[in-house]
Amino acid sequence: MVNRVVVGAHYGLRDWLIQRISALVMVAYVCALMLFFYWSAPLTYDSWKTVLSHPFVKIFTLLSIIALLLHAWVGVRDIFMDYVHPYPVRLMLQVIVILLLMMYALWAATLLWGM
Repeated sequence: MVNRVVVGAHYGLRDWLIQRISALVMVAYVCALMLFFYWSAPLTYDSWKTVLSHPFVKIFTLLSIIALLLHAWVGVRDIFMDYVHPYPVRLMLQVIVILLLMMYALWAATLLWGM
């Protein structure tokens, strides 16, 4: 008989949920963009600026960018855990990716609220 000891880990449930919820947020954002493209025939700079000036659109855009970055983090981290076996190298790569993703989030926020 195998005696399985559970040590409090959820065995990937949180990561699975992050992947699924972030994917749903990104799908909702893409669908909203497709509806915007469908209803506003001549896309100009002024129409984009008008749409992106609404706080709801800014928040939804930033939320979708954060969802994309979380989705990317879980995927890249899993790739590192599967294929990069030396722990110091894996840790260094993970720290680099975390810093890059945080920079991307700050850059996106400054672009959205700098308009």
